[in-house]
Amino acid sequence: MRENRLKRLLANGEAITNAWLSIPSSYLAEGAGHQGFDSVTVDLQHGMIGFETAVTMLQAISATPAVPLVRAPSNDAEAIMHLLDAGAYGVICPMISTPDQAAHFVAACRYPPVGNRSFGPARGKLYGGPDYFDAANEEILAVPMIETAEALENIDAILAVPGVDMIYVGPNDLALDLGERPGAELDTGATTDAIAHILSRAKAADVATGIFCGDAALAKKRLSEGFDLVTPGNDFNLLMNAMSDAVATSTERSST
Repeated sequence: MRENRLKRLLANGEAITNAWLSIPSSYLAEGAGHQGFDSVTVDLQHGMIGFETAVTMLQAISATPAVPLVRAPSNDAEAIMHLLDAGAYGVICPMISTPDQAAHFVAACRYPPVGNRSFGPARGKLYGGPDYFDAANEEILAVPMIETAEALENIDAILAVPGVDMIYVGPNDLALDLGERPGAELDTGATTDAIAHILSRAKAADVATGIFCGDAALAKKRLSEGFDLVTPGNDFNLLMNAMSDAVATSTERSST
């Protein structure tokens, strides 16, 4: 089976940069995969992307050096299995707040006897290779999102669930659930303290950590703090910022 390069990077203690796609475009997905990101995540929760388009985006990413990941729309076993069959090499699952929810998610990512994933790898086998069934349980990443106050309370129990390869912090939903506003992670307060606590407990449990960041500067800061994987913004915001900068620069030049 094709190696999941992210697992090797994690084992070697190397930083991982992850692109985040919310725009339904295989062209954009292919381009993102050639920009030096270690992985590219197709977002089916908040992105404007349905399953059929996600398949074409995973195909596009597969033609690049980046590892294809998805964010599932929910902790629904059928949806998770379908995305793995479509060729995702890892699933980020939103709103995991209890160890039971984490175990349910992990089971959907693993074939028996350690999980309950149904057999029918389809495109997963085309991308992964003929021995996909034999190696998938070891290569596929199961990544619960930690983004609620309840998850914060249960963090040690979630980290202890067998098969959790990494946790991924969703700072904005975490802020909302802690009574703060999106972006509160940039200030001193409950969200900042919660993120530090999550990172500390994950380090103690020897579980890898990822986090969504609003921009590249924050991503660099998170890596220096000890996070293993960072997402330096999503495609839409990066594109809008680039367009805004282009307008500002063009206007500045034309007025001089």
